[in-house]
Amino acid sequence: MAGFCTRGKLDTALVNRFASDRVPVFLMQTIVIGHKNPDMDAIVSALAYAELKRLTGVSGVVAGRCGTTNERIDFVLGKFGFKAPAFFSDVRPRVEDVMDRDITFARFNSPVYEAMLQIGEKKFRGLPVVDDNNRCVGMISGFKISQYLFPDLHELGSAREVQASLSDICKTIQGHAVSGSLDSNESSYVLRVAAMHSSTFRDRIGELDLPRTIMIVGDRFDIQLLSVEAGVRALVVTGDLEVGEDVLELAKTKGSTIIRSPHDTATTLLLARSAVTAGRMSYSDFESISPEIPLEEAKHSVALSSQFAFPVIDENSELLGILSKSDFLKPVPRQLILVDHNEMSQAVSGAADVPIVEILDHHRLGTISTETPILFLNRPLGSTSTLVATCYQQAAVPIPPAIAGILMAGLISDTLNLTSPTTTDVDREVMKDLSRIAGIDPGTLANEIFSVGSPLLTLSADQAILADCKEYEERDLKFSVAQIEELSFSHFPEKRDALVDALEEYRSKHHLLFSALLVTDINTQNSFLIVRGSELYTKHIDYPEIGTHLWQMDGVVSRKKQLLPYLSNMLGRMA
Repeated sequence: MAGFCTRGKLDTALVNRFASDRVPVFLMQTIVIGHKNPDMDAIVSALAYAELKRLTGVSGVVAGRCGTTNERIDFVLGKFGFKAPAFFSDVRPRVEDVMDRDITFARFNSPVYEAMLQIGEKKFRGLPVVDDNNRCVGMISGFKISQYLFPDLHELGSAREVQASLSDICKTIQGHAVSGSLDSNESSYVLRVAAMHSSTFRDRIGELDLPRTIMIVGDRFDIQLLSVEAGVRALVVTGDLEVGEDVLELAKTKGSTIIRSPHDTATTLLLARSAVTAGRMSYSDFESISPEIPLEEAKHSVALSSQFAFPVIDENSELLGILSKSDFLKPVPRQLILVDHNEMSQAVSGAADVPIVEILDHHRLGTISTETPILFLNRPLGSTSTLVATCYQQAAVPIPPAIAGILMAGLISDTLNLTSPTTTDVDREVMKDLSRIAGIDPGTLANEIFSVGSPLLTLSADQAILADCKEYEERDLKFSVAQIEELSFSHFPEKRDALVDALEEYRSKHHLLFSALLVTDINTQNSFLIVRGSELYTKHIDYPEIGTHLWQMDGVVSRKKQLLPYLSNMLGRMA
């Protein structure tokens, strides 16, 4: 087998990037992820293959995990400068995957005219309304705005009124004050257009609520003077026409504000009405949605709602995005590359709901099916780390020394430093090349790894049975098989009863036929097997029974090549 290329010394730029790795937002995110309850091989394979993808120009790739690491994994990652892959408890499509993050909204205290412009420009049916802290406090619809601007015949009296500040009214009509002040406090005003003869106007002006009246008029100086003399709150002169000095002087005396509008009278009136704040026009009994909700759940939640769009908010009601019903038709910007497994029962939760585009594994073929053809690399090797290393070679990409180091650890862990019966000549050749690139002796690294964190000593029984646990399904029967490696059996007697009880609790909780734990002494190459489950199954175990639910399996060290075929064969004996 040809040797691998090398970059020489430790690639510190690579290490630094991994050390600060987080899950970024990409147009398409590709997650390289191992199985539940990940072992060393699953963790390092995900990191190494994600880096190969990046080096070959694939964007949006992130290494992931769907379980906790242990002391040995943490030791290896720390030794070579990596942090654990990003944690994914569930990869089901969620609201945040398809929501519109480019949010168009209306400010609570801004004129509704601004919302109208946004609705018209974007061709939306409405907008969310936010306060000064970007918290969503309501929704405003184009339909409600049109009802406000063009009320029914029996409500025409309300067409004169506007609840706004004088400052916002001036801003909305694009005018400017030529006398008096522009109050920024919201108040209730009545809009009037002086379109009658001055004598009629003089007779009727006394009937008006003058402190609330905003009189809109053109260059009719007699009406202007009469309005100011009567004490209207504001006089709006349209057409950008000049205001006479005598009117300005009188306004100072009377305390009226005079505004010049660049528009004609009809336009000015319409714009003035739209100075009402968006908050006044919004409704607060709207439906919102959390970004974390699975899409399928969200679809059922909003299916019967008549609301045009749904604000996506966090726990503080801050607006994060907008979800419309058409967003459910968007493709989900996430796909998976599975490493070190190919059975759905072992995959991250939600894997069945997103595209799986590649699988790299060295185990038996499982139950995963895909909608389209994918790259599926499955070879009878000692570890997935070996398979990933060969992928670098096939791509003619030099393996960075730090990557070589963690791949060595994965290979050492899965083959018990090349002593497992699963070890192949390819594994041995790959180990030589990785050792040369990383500049580390395999024996030294193996001693360092296995001397760290005895699972029986450092983990509780509940944690130990899950440290490297996989679930399987055969003949419509489900079962689990876990394995831990120790330097000796010295800590086993004191933990045995707790392990037996923990296995039964796990089996019962997950409704399994049986749950098994293989405890392996890597020095003697012997194992103990604990099995909890139906007696219809356990009675077929023909290894020496050395205790209740406990069997001695000398020479058995591989779950994949020795234990799993044996356990599977016993399922056939039950028939």
